[in-house]
Amino acid sequence: MTLTGARIVMECLREQHVDTIFGYPGGKVIPLYDALYDCPDICHILTAHEQGASHAADGYARVTGKVGVCIATSGPGSTNLITGIATAYMDSSPIVAITGNVGTPWLGKDTFQEVDIIGMTMSVTKHNYQVRRVEDLAGVIREAFEVAVSGRPGPVLVDIPVDVFFAKCEYEPVTGLPRKPVRRQPRPAAVEETLSLIAASRRPMIYAGGGVVRSGATDELIAFAERINAPVACSLMGLGGFPGDHPLFTGLVGMHGSKASNMGVTNCDLLLVVGARFSDRVVGIVDSFAPGAHVVHMDIDPAEINKNIPAVQAVIGDIRMVLQALNERAGHARQTEWMNMIEEWRAEDRACTPEGHIARQIMRCLRELTDEDAIIVTDVGQHQMWTAQYYMFGRRSELITSGGLGTMGFGLGAAIGVKVGC
Repeated sequence: MTLTGARIVMECLREQHVDTIFGYPGGKVIPLYDALYDCPDICHILTAHEQGASHAADGYARVTGKVGVCIATSGPGSTNLITGIATAYMDSSPIVAITGNVGTPWLGKDTFQEVDIIGMTMSVTKHNYQVRRVEDLAGVIREAFEVAVSGRPGPVLVDIPVDVFFAKCEYEPVTGLPRKPVRRQPRPAAVEETLSLIAASRRPMIYAGGGVVRSGATDELIAFAERINAPVACSLMGLGGFPGDHPLFTGLVGMHGSKASNMGVTNCDLLLVVGARFSDRVVGIVDSFAPGAHVVHMDIDPAEINKNIPAVQAVIGDIRMVLQALNERAGHARQTEWMNMIEEWRAEDRACTPEGHIARQIMRCLRELTDEDAIIVTDVGQHQMWTAQYYMFGRRSELITSGGLGTMGFGLGAAIGVKVGC
């Protein structure tokens, strides 16, 4: 069938089972909005600002596990998306941002409301595209969705000149989309070497990050920690990946973390890093971080290995599959002396922040009101740290926050996306 570029975009979104788009209209995407009238199965959420649209798409993606979609027009419309795209990039959230641009004959001529959005977003996207031929449009849209969810998830931008929206070509629908991303299995040799290090350890410590949450590996992490009897500290993005009321949980790690977590990392002889990237907020002074520990880094992204902290062993793969492989072979262990030390530090944490502390009271009250069954969305600042330190996320609760970029203004847009997604 022969369709316009705008209609091809909408049909490709339908192929991907997109049910919600967040956006703000403008001149160069009006053809796309016209095509939206013929797609009543796709809900459009009008935001007050393009940055809000990108945060809403991000929140939607985090809570649903699907790709979030946002739309903006050319020039200032597309530049307003950049902060949200960078936020999603830092926190590995899959979104597809579709921007309009000036007509192809006018590209690169400083045309009204034209910017080089491809150059501007190159460092904060997994990939970006500018589609100058309507014949290429369907293939690019399909590929953008696949790139967004494959491997380590992240944002993808598709920039479309306005004349491509109006142009027509043959469109062939594709069934069986979206394809499930292929989960990467760890190398057996890396798993075996990790098991040998665990068997030789007397003071193992687990540092869990956002990869646990992204992979849906909470149950596997609990089983792993209990099997090897190791305390578990979480990064900000890892909160919710391990129950806050579990006996092995020591809390947040790093500059806003607990004494038990930080002393545990400092004194352990084996640090098992599960889907975390060694943020400066966690590491601090590199030479002083886990000074006596062998570091085993488990991550889906090979680029993270040895980037900030050297590892004696890397296990590359989907975190859920990595933990499943370890749980199949790991023996049960008891480190009574080590766990006694951890408990002493936990007692000091409790003494430093009494039950009457205002932040602890607020978070305890929120937890009771939500019956521990809530998705907590924060903005950035002191309340974010109070939430991380005191809310005590359980198996039925989840934290949605801007961790890597620390984006002020994230909370409202993300909360809208989360609510729509639920």
